[in-house]
Amino acid sequence: MTNLTNTQLRNLRSRLVVEKAAIEQRLASSEHYGFSASLKDESGDLSSYDNHPADAATETYERGKDLALHEQEEFHLSRIDAALTAMEDGSYGTCRTCGSNIPLERLQALPDSLYCVAHSPRQDISEHRPVEEQFLAPGFGRSSMDEHEDGYNGFDGEDAWQIVESWGNSDSPAMSENANVRSYDEIGIEADEADGYVEPLESFLATDITGKHVSVVRNREYYNYMEHEEGDHMLEEQ
Repeated sequence: MTNLTNTQLRNLRSRLVVEKAAIEQRLASSEHYGFSASLKDESGDLSSYDNHPADAATETYERGKDLALHEQEEFHLSRIDAALTAMEDGSYGTCRTCGSNIPLERLQALPDSLYCVAHSPRQDISEHRPVEEQFLAPGFGRSSMDEHEDGYNGFDGEDAWQIVESWGNSDSPAMSENANVRSYDEIGIEADEADGYVEPLESFLATDITGKHVSVVRNREYYNYMEHEEGDHMLEEQ
């Protein structure tokens, strides 16, 4: 049972009625934020084929903004109607979830509130995710084959991204997932991954077409290999 006085209820009802009238007037004067007409009607063109892409993007952005404003007004209007209905049946002022009295201060701040602070639905974090995520999952979309059941190890979407990323992006060394980054060349995904070989030895040992004459290419992997004493120092004599 609500603890609001008749005077308090009248004042709150008056505020709700005034607010409802204002919302309905805004929706009517804006023709429901332009949703009574299509984009084709607004532009007056039979086709948007010859329009500049930036103009089309602006129209799309404005229509999205109108949609958000329209939905917000409709949602607010439904809350006001629900509050006015609760006033009629005598349930206004008590929380629909726990049945406790809603403080007057909360009702004065939000006259359309039907819940106490602890049970306000607006506190619940929505678990609704865009449907596009079902198509894009996993991380690199369906082209990422690292976790594929058949053990696919060929060129996939992640490899394609690594090639593109090697030309630069907006990340900085501070944002890299790699530890001990020393330069921008090392900030990419798996930037330290061997490219074209598996074992470091394969990157600096070379043979001629006969396979008999062995030579050493003194590259970065070679010096790392020798520095960590992983190989035979006789290689230095080559």
